[in-house]
Amino acid sequence: MIRVRRHWAMLTKPILQTIVVVGVAFGLSLLVSRLSQGLWLVQSLLWYLAVAAVMRFAWKVLEWWLELIIVTDKRFMITSGVLETKNSMMPITKVTDMSFLRPFIGQILGYGTLRVESAGQKQDLEHIEYVPRPEEVFKAISELIFGEKKQARSHMLEPPRGARRRAWRFARRSDLR
Repeated sequence: MIRVRRHWAMLTKPILQTIVVVGVAFGLSLLVSRLSQGLWLVQSLLWYLAVAAVMRFAWKVLEWWLELIIVTDKRFMITSGVLETKNSMMPITKVTDMSFLRPFIGQILGYGTLRVESAGQKQDLEHIEYVPRPEEVFKAISELIFGEKKQARSHMLEPPRGARRRAWRFARRSDLR
C-alpha cells in the first residue's frame, strides 16, 4: 500500500495571499492610527480582516493535511475534506497508462503531477497535482499496477539490485511528507 500526502508547495498561493492581506492591514492600521485617533472602528475592521485571512490559511492547511492519495493492489483513491469527506476511487484494473510531469519549480521543490489514464471514462483521478517525489511514487505505483507483468519477463529484464530494494522500502512507507 502506498499512502502519500500532497506536497506542501500547494500551500504557497494561500500563504502569499495571507502575508499580503496581513501586511496591508498592518500598514493601513499604522496609517490610520497616525492620521486620527477617532478611527478606531476602521482599525478594528482591518485587524478582523487580518485575523480572517489567517483563519482561512489555517483552514487550507487543515484541508491539505487531511487529503491523502492511497494506492493499494486493488484500488487507486484520493480522500479529502474537512466537514464533508470526499472519496474518489478507481479500480487498479481500470488503469491503462500512467505518466508524470515535473514543472521547473517542481524540480526545485520536489513535486510533480501524476497523469492516470483509465479505460473508457473520465475520472477524478486523471490529474493529481503536487505529488511529492513523483519519480518514486510513479515507480512504486507502476510496480503495484504492472508488477505481475514484469515478473513474467524477469529473466529477461532484471532491475539493478538497489532499485528493487528502494522500491520495496518506498512501498512500505506509511506516509510521505
